[in-house]
Amino acid sequence: MNGMDRYWLLTWTTYGQWLPGDPRGSVTRIEMPGQSHRKEQDEFGTPRSESMPELYESARSQLKSSPICLTQPQADLLLSQFQETCEIRNWLLVGVAIMANHVHVLLGVPGDPDPDVLLRDVKAYGSRKLNRAFGKPESETWWTQSGSKRKLPDKIAIRNAIQYLRDQEYPLVIWINPIVETWE
Repeated sequence: MNGMDRYWLLTWTTYGQWLPGDPRGSVTRIEMPGQSHRKEQDEFGTPRSESMPELYESARSQLKSSPICLTQPQADLLLSQFQETCEIRNWLLVGVAIMANHVHVLLGVPGDPDPDVLLRDVKAYGSRKLNRAFGKPESETWWTQSGSKRKLPDKIAIRNAIQYLRDQEYPLVIWINPIVETWE
């Protein structure tokens, strides 16, 4: 679709908003039976980890500041930065949903770049723009570490991800690239 080889749904939270062990459940690395490594729970349909009160309280006690809630002007600025970043990188920004406590970015990329690099770049450029306009936050970061990187395998998954963006509750910004209306 549109000359891109891979599509990714990237998701991350603002600083302090969804901690490991959260009562709502959390996405984390889980132990794999019979294997020495852990697997990240970022595949579509993977259930969240159960609430772990001790882990949650430990994470909360280590926060450098209050959790960050994005404002409307910050969300508007982020959208423009995501559009600019994708244009410079020759990525296709398919859609964005920005809420006060988390962000979803759906993009297409040529080739098969490392999704960690995609997530790092989008977050880093967003942070720089926010820092210039609003100052560096007390926590010294706008975001929690890492985030979810879901590879979308086909057109159905891409369409479902677009609908997922549209269905977000309490959005500050929802933007869907007009080009998706021309996709078969």
